[in-house]
Amino acid sequence: MIDLPLSALEVAMVEAGTSAADALRACDGAARELDRLGYHRLWFAEHHHSPAIGAFPPSIMTARIAASTSALRVGSGGVLAPHHAPLMVAEQFATLAALHPGRIDLGIGRGPGTFHEGAARALRRGAGPATDEEYARDVAATLEFLTEVGLGELPEPWLLASSRAGATLAAELGLPIAVAHHIRPDNTVEALDHYRDTFRPSPWCEAPRVLVCVEVVCATTQERADELARPMAVVKAGLLKGQSDTAFPSPDGAAAHRFSPREEDALAVFAAQQAHGTPTWVESRLTRIAEDTGADELMLVTPVYDLADRVRSFALVRELFT
Repeated sequence: MIDLPLSALEVAMVEAGTSAADALRACDGAARELDRLGYHRLWFAEHHHSPAIGAFPPSIMTARIAASTSALRVGSGGVLAPHHAPLMVAEQFATLAALHPGRIDLGIGRGPGTFHEGAARALRRGAGPATDEEYARDVAATLEFLTEVGLGELPEPWLLASSRAGATLAAELGLPIAVAHHIRPDNTVEALDHYRDTFRPSPWCEAPRVLVCVEVVCATTQERADELARPMAVVKAGLLKGQSDTAFPSPDGAAAHRFSPREEDALAVFAAQQAHGTPTWVESRLTRIAEDTGADELMLVTPVYDLADRVRSFALVRELFT
């Protein structure tokens, strides 16, 4: 058994043969199940203009799910600072925290949230990508505005990171860090070592605090876990070729897909750093990741076709945690 808080990240996959509205309803159903299962928190990622992922604003999803659940902490994983005015982000999440005291998180990140150049330009109103300095100023301004809004309750701020640069900013601002091991696993340990070495205590966080997000697909057999993980592997293979318009395929569609040898090698390396398999295997992988990273909390992202299979994976993993 693993003695750590267990949380979840929702990326709202739009399954082939379904609509974005269907994905929205599935998010709602999954959240209620996670609440029932005793998960600690549920975060919503910000994505734009993707055929595979719903463009559902984290602030709106947070409001909806906080109102329809009773115990989950809910929030963003994350709001992408370059796309938003810091004051607006602070006002939105301070309001949510006042409406749902003790249950709202504000995870802030930097990524574009899209591979579509036109969408990226529209989000930035024609400006180029944010510089390191601009991003740091936006995060600091958001934190300052949070304390000035004056609603009493505040959300719990986190900084999302997948590199040393993100870890540096989290340490400088004295924020808890959420590391995207499910995106750039090779960077995780180095980034966290740097974060702990350079952390400065702040009113937000007195000591380093680490959440690690892992891609987890759990089933009663390895074969079934491989089947469930294959649709997302098809999407990743498209990204390896620079194709961002790959839909999230059905299991049958994914089974018919043929990967190139290069894709198979890259996907196998990635999967080996995540946790795909039976409960026994998933427990061993998550235990190893927790030990290697010193994580204070684990967050699962489970991009599985069909709500029932996704919830079943979450339920099997929940049984591994005390």
